[in-house]
Amino acid sequence: MEELPGAFGTSASFALRFGQTVFSSASLLFMCFHLDFYSYTAFCFLVTVMGLVIPWSMTLLVIDAYSVFIEYIPVQRRHVLITLLGDMVWSHLTLAAACSTASVTNVLLEAQPRCPAKSCSRYQLSASMAFLSWFLSAASCLFNFWLFPSLL
Repeated sequence: MEELPGAFGTSASFALRFGQTVFSSASLLFMCFHLDFYSYTAFCFLVTVMGLVIPWSMTLLVIDAYSVFIEYIPVQRRHVLITLLGDMVWSHLTLAAACSTASVTNVLLEAQPRCPAKSCSRYQLSASMAFLSWFLSAASCLFNFWLFPSLL
């Protein structure tokens, strides 16, 4: 079996996980800079999802780092399946949270007195970082989905 770039245990997977961790953390930080985020359910949803995506990404980042830098870990079918299903769930939740945050921020921008410019720009940055995190998570999911049939 040839090594598929971006699949579990490769250096490209390490780069995807690192980017996903950075963008998820940035999204969480931008949202939490403003203390009034808990007033809107969509913002709470984003904070919850990003708070759960970060440990998932960091765990897989450590596994990929170990596989790439220390010792090659043989790719097993059940590890790829768990990673594939986890990425699928988290990418869907991240996309839902990013879309809901972007739409609520857009509504708040239309009602100018409800959202000061500084707060709305932070909410927009947080949604943008969540979209970038989703993009990397979806890419990882697709690479592992592509790898899975070759392991049968």
